[in-house]
Amino acid sequence: MESNPSVWKKLPRWVGFGVGALGMDLSYGLFNTYLAKYQTDILLLPPVFLAVLTFFAHIWDGVNDPLMGVIVDNTHSKHGKYRKWLMIGAFANAAALVLLFWNPGFTPVAPRLGVNVGLCIWASVMYVLWDMTNTIMDIPFWSMVPSLTKEPKERNIAATVPRVFSGLGNLVIVIASAPMIAALGHAEGLNEKGYFRWVVICAAVLIGLQFIAYRTTKRIPALSQSTVGMQSANTEKFSLKRAYKTVIANDQLLVFMLVAVLCNTGWYLMSGLSTYYFEDVRGNLNELSFFGLLVGAGQAAGLVLIPLLTKWLKRNTVIALAICMAIAGYLGMFTFSVLWDVSVLFALFGFIGMMGIGCCFVSQTIMLSDIVDYTLYKLGYRADSIVFSMKGFLQKGAYCIQTLIMFLGLEIIGYDGAIPFQTPKTQWGIINMMFLIPPVLAFCGLLVFLRRYKLDEDRMKTIKAVCIDGLAEYE
Repeated sequence: MESNPSVWKKLPRWVGFGVGALGMDLSYGLFNTYLAKYQTDILLLPPVFLAVLTFFAHIWDGVNDPLMGVIVDNTHSKHGKYRKWLMIGAFANAAALVLLFWNPGFTPVAPRLGVNVGLCIWASVMYVLWDMTNTIMDIPFWSMVPSLTKEPKERNIAATVPRVFSGLGNLVIVIASAPMIAALGHAEGLNEKGYFRWVVICAAVLIGLQFIAYRTTKRIPALSQSTVGMQSANTEKFSLKRAYKTVIANDQLLVFMLVAVLCNTGWYLMSGLSTYYFEDVRGNLNELSFFGLLVGAGQAAGLVLIPLLTKWLKRNTVIALAICMAIAGYLGMFTFSVLWDVSVLFALFGFIGMMGIGCCFVSQTIMLSDIVDYTLYKLGYRADSIVFSMKGFLQKGAYCIQTLIMFLGLEIIGYDGAIPFQTPKTQWGIINMMFLIPPVLAFCGLLVFLRRYKLDEDRMKTIKAVCIDGLAEYE
């Protein structure tokens, strides 16, 4: 990124906004990385039940996420369209997070001995509740990005800074959770009391950081009405019908959705299985902290890599390169942790892979910002929240596919959370799911991106000229 003092002078604004993503990812990191282990090993819920739960819960997301986008787009209050939802969502999601990791008194039953129906119902309700409250907070937060500034350089910063904090939140969870759970529970390893106390701390931090984002965005000027093209000319209220049209009639949004789901599912699968791999295969959960440092350092480098590479390469080329880096990282980690146990090379390929994943995450936010402009160009109206609701929807869709693969896989390979050691068959199943399925998914995403995604820099210049400056007619 070229030096621009006026842009960097405003950096504290973006930092204040970005810390909200850190709080959200404390919640999401616990949900994505530790919930499955808690459910199978503490609550002793059968993996096949969890596979069914996640599948049907995320079908609801097909309505819930676009519906929240519609609600946000129809919000008119003294706090603006987005800001009030940040705090409503923060309090609701913090409460749901605590309840999700709390057993009100049900007795867990080992899967081979039966099922506690009451516990299954409690886990199901809390799972859906967490999902819905996360949507209330996540969609308005990320929907604000294209509305905070019209300057391309500032938009890149507005998209990148919260991604940095998002990665930091995930890093805190991966590195700190295992030792904090053990320390707070006054026991070795992952234990129920330690889980609950650590979750309460994270929930409180979530509320505090989201309040900072809420206060900071009050001081960031939004786009003026004159910069939104046909928006003023089209004041029809948004509805689910229009949300459906926005998605189905938007070819580039559909392409983006497929690419994001494929790439994100691979990463979520590795992240979700990491606790199983280091505890049940490697036999040393402390190694998870090293893995977390690797993830954090690599993804942080990936955030810096995006603006550096775009100086010399077209952005779509950088995105394709990032996916290739992720693929190489997955395969390299498999080779040097399973076939040959070489820690240095495992770390090297892990770093490369995480850089690629970090680049992909930032690129997805920037791509969605472009798709907001493309939606105006293509359909004649802006749909910021509906388009950005796809981010949460895709995140959960990828998580749904990941959990289906993971839980059905755990069932097939005979995982039993009630026993201290898993069989060699079970261990190899965990290894294959963690290291070999993700690169296959990422490769499929790369093929779709190269063949179908058309919003490069040249086309976006034309689109922005049409939508913002009104220099031509709409398609």
